[in-house]
Amino acid sequence: MLDDLTLREVFHIRVSWLGAISTITLSVVILLGLLSVLIVYTPIRNILPGYSESLRQQLMEESARVDSLQTSLTIQRQYLDVIKQLAVGDIQSDSVQSLDSLQRVERTRLLEERNEATEAFKAQYEQKERDRMLLFDATTSQVIPIVYRPVHGVVVQSARPDAHIFSTTIRTPKNENVLATGRGYIALVERSDDDYFTVVLQHKQYMTVYRHVWRVVKQQGVMVEGGESIGVMDGAKDLEIAIWNDGKFVNPEEVIAW
Repeated sequence: MLDDLTLREVFHIRVSWLGAISTITLSVVILLGLLSVLIVYTPIRNILPGYSESLRQQLMEESARVDSLQTSLTIQRQYLDVIKQLAVGDIQSDSVQSLDSLQRVERTRLLEERNEATEAFKAQYEQKERDRMLLFDATTSQVIPIVYRPVHGVVVQSARPDAHIFSTTIRTPKNENVLATGRGYIALVERSDDDYFTVVLQHKQYMTVYRHVWRVVKQQGVMVEGGESIGVMDGAKDLEIAIWNDGKFVNPEEVIAW
């Protein structure tokens, strides 16, 4: 570039193939860098092909997670509402037993998934227990001091040791109290798969076994007096009573006046 008045050189630049290629390459690198920054840090990436699918999948996963959290929050709120009502006395404590629906459903699902090996082991265990019971003498000469009738009801099946039936089945009305036959302590409280309880009451001279008790009102290890309530029946399932004296079977109908 020359000055028109003085014809002196004002500015000059030398153009070569190497210089041109270097300039073009540097320009392309700068443009790619700027474009990458725009794609990564700006919402312009949403218009790129394929990105919308991954975004939709992420939204679906987050929506499912939110629904799960809402369900858990609802269950927690219902639980807290029941605790508040129970604290102020609006509901009775017995009615809370039916609110544990999730655990009941899960237990039912697990029971339905029993395989053949489980059923075979159960049958083998029951057969061994029957064989062991046959080793005991079916009669006893000692007098069992039964003072209180354990429950009011009707005998629907008598004990038959020859048929491996060592308990008497009594049909009871709903909300019937299960009483201790005499003074003793509760040696065992066990919950079965059908949500009923088995209670073993150990006395000084004998032992009383209660099966299919709906609700137990005494804890394991507690000392109870004769005639004291240890549980409640729901009327849907019959109560089974078994009495043992030093490992010997005692027919409940021979020592209890039903």
